[in-house]
Parts: sequence; C-alpha cells; structure tokens
Amino acid sequence: MGVFVFLPLVLPLTAWPVARLAEQHLHPRTATRLLTAMAAVLALCSTVCLGLVMVVGTAQLPGNPLPDGWSDPEVRAAVPFDEVVGKAAIPALCAVVVACARTLWRHARVRSRAHRALAGLPDTEVAVLPDGVPYAYALPGGGRGGVDAPRGGARHGGRLGYSEPHGRAGRRVRGRRGGRVVVTTALLDRLRPAERRALFAHERAHLDARHDRFLLTVQLAARANPFLRPLRTAVAYTAERWADEEAARAIGSRRTVARAIGTAALVSRGTPAPTLAGLATPGPVPRRVAALLGPPPAVRNWPPVSTSVGLAAWGAAAGTAVSAMSSANSAVTMVLILHAATPL
Repeated sequence: MGVFVFLPLVLPLTAWPVARLAEQHLHPRTATRLLTAMAAVLALCSTVCLGLVMVVGTAQLPGNPLPDGWSDPEVRAAVPFDEVVGKAAIPALCAVVVACARTLWRHARVRSRAHRALAGLPDTEVAVLPDGVPYAYALPGGGRGGVDAPRGGARHGGRLGYSEPHGRAGRRVRGRRGGRVVVTTALLDRLRPAERRALFAHERAHLDARHDRFLLTVQLAARANPFLRPLRTAVAYTAERWADEEAARAIGSRRTVARAIGTAALVSRGTPAPTLAGLATPGPVPRRVAALLGPPPAVRNWPPVSTSVGLAAWGAAAGTAVSAMSSANSAVTMVLILHAATPL
C-alpha cells in the first residue's frame, strides 16, 4: 500500500487547470458533467484515504475498538504506520462528515421551507410570490407534477397564477418532474415581457437538467476536500451557462437572455441556497452576458488532446483515475491484511 494511500488527498490539485479551461472552452453541458464527475470521484477517494489512514494510524492507541490482531508487528510491517498522521486523520474525517451532513441538512431544510411557503398557491409550474424582494430560482421536487399551468405571469381573481403580463392567457404546459419555478412579483415588475420569457426558459432548463444535483454534488465534494473548491465554483458557473444557452435556444434570442440576466442581476438577491439554481445567482454575470452576446459554443463531448483544454482534460482524467485506483488498491489491500490478521 505504501505512500500511495496518501495520493488521493493531493491529486485533486490536478483538476485546477481543467476547471478554468473547461468553463472557457467546453460546451457548458459537457463542462458541468465532466467537472461534477471528477469532483465526486476525487472527493470519495480522498474520504476513503482518510478512513484508511485513521484505521492504520490508530490501531495501537489504547482504548481503540479495533481487534488486537490489527496492531500485530506483522501487520505493522505490511502497512504504513504513522501515529501522528493517524491521530490527525480522526478530526479531519469527523470534520468531513459534519460538513457534508450540514450541507445536506441545509439543502433539505431550504427545499422543505420553500415547498411549505408555496402550499397556499395554485399547483402550477410557476409560483409567483407577492414579495417586494426580487428573486427567482428553480425549486426541484416536492410538487405533484403533471399539473396544467397557463404560460405567463398575471394574477387571477386575487390568486397568483402564470399568464402573460397583461392578462393574456397562453397555452398550458405540464409541470417538470414535480419542480417549480419560483419568482416574485417584484422581479417580474422589473422585466419586460420578452425578458420574462427568458427568465422562465432559464429556470425550466435548470429543472429539466436537474442542475440542483450537480450543485449539491460539488458542494459535498468541496466539503470533503478543500482542494476541490475550484471545481465547485466552476460548476456553479457552467450550470448557469448551460441554462443560458437552453433559454437562448428556446426563445430564439441570445440578446434577450443577456438583457434579462443583466437586469435581474442588478436587483435580485440570488437563491436561498448555493445548491439551488437561479437566473441571477452570485458570480461572473458579465462573463455570462458576454458569452451570450457572442456565437453559441460548439457542441462536442470531449476536446481533442492536441488542444490546451484537451490536454488539461486528459491530465485531470488521468489524475482522477490514478486517485480512484490508488484508493481502491489501498482499500483492498487493507481489507485483505486485516481480514488475515483478525481471528475468527
């Protein structure tokens, strides 16, 4: 097993170059999927590494619950033993567990509160809240879905619904997997009709692609290993760019989407949690607007190795593979050794 057990703790550094290059040169959909997969694998491997180091380094400490055979000299000769590192791994692993648990708890609490706040509104695809604070976000799950909803944004008989700004009833649409677009009247009042359509198309793209799962995954990965924070930032940006491109394709105007983003960013307070996606989330809004004012990005699943982004992507993929193989090899070796040393 040797020192390779420590590699997953530092191999996330290999993902830093690809995070920047991917968000600049890859299609946002490809970049989001690639970076999220890398973050998940690297975070899992580094957590396994911490667990192995803790088991090996604390087997000889008095009062530990491990079998006595695990601290035999023969076992110590077969696995790396460092009492200091083993002791340090205990609080580190506890911190990872607590941080990930808090992230999951906060995500679930925000979603639960949002669904409870919408309980009194019509079960439509878009929930318009009578709030003086401008914001909008995509709220996944929790809804019954499949409910017909008018397209737009006016109020009917004192109840908030979803129609055209001046009361024109549009065609009815189906809810998306139980998710809902949450928007306040304060934000709708600041947008033109075309910009409102861009807003709704953007949030629907978040719901259709389940961007909340990508955002939650990279949030947990960054909690598990701080070296993965650049991937979290990159995915938060590429997920928004993905929705931007889908909205531009849906309404047929890149400039309108860019104008909607700029307007919403000036007045919106963002989303209630970093694991929920929205049109005006904090971040590089000028870069998103500039990208929309240019030509659409080329769609390709994997960049050529001859390019800089391709070289970085293959390097990061190699680092991810090495991290996974190192963790798997160390874990299997540890299980075999400790199984042989444990009396039946």
